[in-house]
Amino acid sequence: MLRVLVFIAFIFLVSAGLAWLAERPGDIVLNWQGYEIRSSLMIAALAVAILFAALAILWTVIRAILRAPGSFESYLGRRRRDRGYKALSDGMIAVGAGDARSARKAAKESRTLLGAEPLPLLLTAQAAQLSGESADARTAFEALAARPATKVLGLPGLFIEARRQDEHEAAKHFAEQAAETAPKIGWAGVALFEYQSRDGDWLGAMRTLEDAVRAGAVDKATAQRRRAALLTARAMELEAGDPAEARAAALEAHRLDPALAPAAVIGARLLSRASDYRRAARVLETTWKAAPHPDVADAYAGVRHGDSVRDRLKRMRKLAELRANHPDGAMAVARAAIDAHDFAAARQALEGQVKAGPSEAVCLLMAEIEEREHSDEGKVRMWLARAINAPRNAVWMADGRILDDWAPVSPVSGEVGVVAWTVSPEPPPSRVALQIEADLAAERRMTVEPSDAPRIEAKPASPPEPEIIEPEPEAPDAGEIVADDASVVSADEPPPVAVAPAPEPVPAPEPVPEPEPAPPPAPRPEPEPEPKPAPVAASAVSAKASEPAPIGEPPEEPVIPPSPDDPGPMPDNDEPDQPRPRRFGLF
Repeated sequence: MLRVLVFIAFIFLVSAGLAWLAERPGDIVLNWQGYEIRSSLMIAALAVAILFAALAILWTVIRAILRAPGSFESYLGRRRRDRGYKALSDGMIAVGAGDARSARKAAKESRTLLGAEPLPLLLTAQAAQLSGESADARTAFEALAARPATKVLGLPGLFIEARRQDEHEAAKHFAEQAAETAPKIGWAGVALFEYQSRDGDWLGAMRTLEDAVRAGAVDKATAQRRRAALLTARAMELEAGDPAEARAAALEAHRLDPALAPAAVIGARLLSRASDYRRAARVLETTWKAAPHPDVADAYAGVRHGDSVRDRLKRMRKLAELRANHPDGAMAVARAAIDAHDFAAARQALEGQVKAGPSEAVCLLMAEIEEREHSDEGKVRMWLARAINAPRNAVWMADGRILDDWAPVSPVSGEVGVVAWTVSPEPPPSRVALQIEADLAAERRMTVEPSDAPRIEAKPASPPEPEIIEPEPEAPDAGEIVADDASVVSADEPPPVAVAPAPEPVPAPEPVPEPEPAPPPAPRPEPEPEPKPAPVAASAVSAKASEPAPIGEPPEEPVIPPSPDDPGPMPDNDEPDQPRPRRFGLF
């Protein structure tokens, strides 16, 4: 709009000047070398204007001729640059589409047309990454990182390539360089913080977290949660060596995140060691109000060393009143009452939880009460059976994985401050419940299935002499009964020992081939006793007992050594004792 106004004003001034000259006519006379040139004022002005226009046109033509080589070269350069940027654009599109072949072709063309500019190098590196050529990609990224202007462009690529090759030390080095070069880069701070946290460099991780907060990469709430987790981990590390520093770290973590139970427990424990019991109790009470936890209750019960069980019970009741009707408070009171042998108070504390639907921990506490108060095995089993299908207790979880203890870093994702005390949405089978079920199954097997009969072995006799022939075993008569272990026992005589029948018939052993007869021995004045075989089973002893003894000698009874599994002498009813079911040892 301004240009239009200026143009209109210029035309107005020119018109006004021409009108002024037309109203005031005159002549112009020029004498030069004997010539006289006479003209009116208007014609002279028009001639001067034409002269200036001709001079301008002539100067433009001359300048164009002089600048023709440079103009032609500039035209070719512009055309080459346009082609290079078009190839670069096509290559970026190919990389985004996943066309590795077109991306490599476009990268090569763009580097040929544009030279060693940053964007063609970046396209070459990305095309090499897409094709799986790590060496070419690393070379391109190193060329970018070598230039100060493109260093922040090459370090991310080198970091990614190092992580792909599982070279975490090199990846950490590139992240540190990127964080030093440009502190406001988000990925460098996040990667460096992750590596420092996994390596246990809590102080370095806190410094990196502060840089990320100043750069605006992390919000304030997330930074406070992560810093509290790092301080708690440092307090756990320094608790044994530097209690003062550990206490300061734990209390700062408690201030940042009052719901973090490990920080409160460590801080209260260290305060109790310093005999600051009142402050330790306040720390635990604050955390209990924010998020009740069994560890907080245990620490609150033992906040003062040397207290009696009655004093601990009173303290637990006071803590439970801070969060009335909370399950953890009721269970804490019940544990303290069990320790004080006040089983009525323990039942009263758990009464509301039992009516509302007991959890696994409540069922186990009720089983413990029944066992310690009345030793009622039936009710103990009833509560243990209910614990198997009861709702599971809260556990430490991180990214869907159940942990045994609290940890500052998630073992799944490596993120800091995400471990939470919660109930699993899809709880796995309880380890306590599985152990209970296995014990009950073993007990049922012991009750239903008869125990194996003790194996009885005969005492070995003196080694046989070579000239004595061992008599062949006689076949069983019709009046003999075949035992369960395929041994022959005489029906006229009671067996020497009572052998319990096996649950399933055992196949008879294969017959032993008869030894070849030896030459007859020389006559002796007195008959020698039969050689005794090596230790045999009870069936062989029974069969041997049924054979007639040699004339002139009383029948020799075998000496039976006690077996490791021998239950001892039998009762009067000649029935073996049933195995007593073992008592469940849960507590």
